[in-house]
Amino acid sequence: MSRPAPRFLVAVTLVALTVAPLWGANGTVAEWGQEIPTATPEEVGLSQERLDRIGRIMQAHVDEGRVTGAMGLIIRRGRLAWFETWGHQDREAGVPMKEDTIFRLASMSKAITGVALMILHEEQRFSLNASVSRWLPELGDLQVAVDRTNADTGVREYRLEPARRDISVVDLLSHSSGLSYDGPRNEAGMPVYEELGIRDEGLTLAEIVTMLGEAPLHNHPGTVWRYGFSIDVVGRLVEVMSGRSFGEFLEERLFEPLGMKDTAFWVPESKASRLTVLYKAADDGTIERSEEPQQTVRYLSQPSFESGGGGLVTTATDYLRFCQMLLNGGELGGRRILGRKSVELMSSDHIGDRARVTRPGLLGAGDGFGLTFRINKSPGRNAVLGSKGAYSWGGAGGSRFNIDPHEEMVTLFMMQILSPGGLPYGAEFQNLAYQAVID
Repeated sequence: MSRPAPRFLVAVTLVALTVAPLWGANGTVAEWGQEIPTATPEEVGLSQERLDRIGRIMQAHVDEGRVTGAMGLIIRRGRLAWFETWGHQDREAGVPMKEDTIFRLASMSKAITGVALMILHEEQRFSLNASVSRWLPELGDLQVAVDRTNADTGVREYRLEPARRDISVVDLLSHSSGLSYDGPRNEAGMPVYEELGIRDEGLTLAEIVTMLGEAPLHNHPGTVWRYGFSIDVVGRLVEVMSGRSFGEFLEERLFEPLGMKDTAFWVPESKASRLTVLYKAADDGTIERSEEPQQTVRYLSQPSFESGGGGLVTTATDYLRFCQMLLNGGELGGRRILGRKSVELMSSDHIGDRARVTRPGLLGAGDGFGLTFRINKSPGRNAVLGSKGAYSWGGAGGSRFNIDPHEEMVTLFMMQILSPGGLPYGAEFQNLAYQAVID
């Protein structure tokens, strides 16, 4: 459903009638008494004709079976100028994608977790260079697994050696802690975290962090960018420093002030019909429903593990409010979450020429990495439309956000399809949004 000219809208009644209408009568998006102003595309330097390309291309993906359902939103200069949905949140039941559909955020949870910790940093609870072991002693005096194949003999050589230093807070936020998602291999060649049962059901955040401390690191802290459990450890730091559960802290310090009424670690029964079905893509391009229990039933009851690295659910408009707060320098609707300099620090490159262990779609040739964000350092090297200094991230279901201070623009694309190699539609949406900038 396209929203090319919000000024002519009166009100759209959503499925959940207990909340305020998404589209207000005054050309605003209203939630919990706060508003995001709207505008026609031309009023903020976007071409409606060029934006129409997005709908045609995305609808073709749906019609040809490559995408089950998705939505896209664009804010420029503080006003929502474009919002469109395609396909279904439940293809088999014929339930269309709606403005209030709830999505699994997956790794887009990480940015929220990073902001939560930076709230405490502004209160002088810690220094970014401080050792994490000060608050989490189980992560002190760790070992590093050195695992290599001898070039001359072809024989695997494995040993453990003491970490050169403890993990710092900034190491966690910049994915440079030495933690990964599988852990290094042990002497028998098995992933360490699998052997420890770190992904087992029923564990708490505290228990998982304790188990991480029982395993060797993949790399010495501060030496290699490697994606993994670092941001879940950040969530545990928030708990210990604040004296609150991670979920309680997020609700009190982020979600309630920003009006993010549908963002949490689980979906209550009253909202369950709004949770989109999770699909998965096979190598041959076909798409089917995912039956993985942790991705379905897990989100319908309060989890023991509040994963700041990938466990949150949200709506597109909730997450858009979070992104606009960052673009505004830490403030939205008169509620300040962070100071402007903290946002600038988060969106600055922290890894420089550090070695990277990555996979396609995570970091490009022209990218750096800030405190939970990918930083576009060189659009030319990445060969995509964008701006130097824009920061972004995505999730395993295909969703993606991009915050561009230079263009004063936020783009948000939401979908829910797992893929073994990742799907290109979030990047495609970002390119299509940028090609509509005409001023």
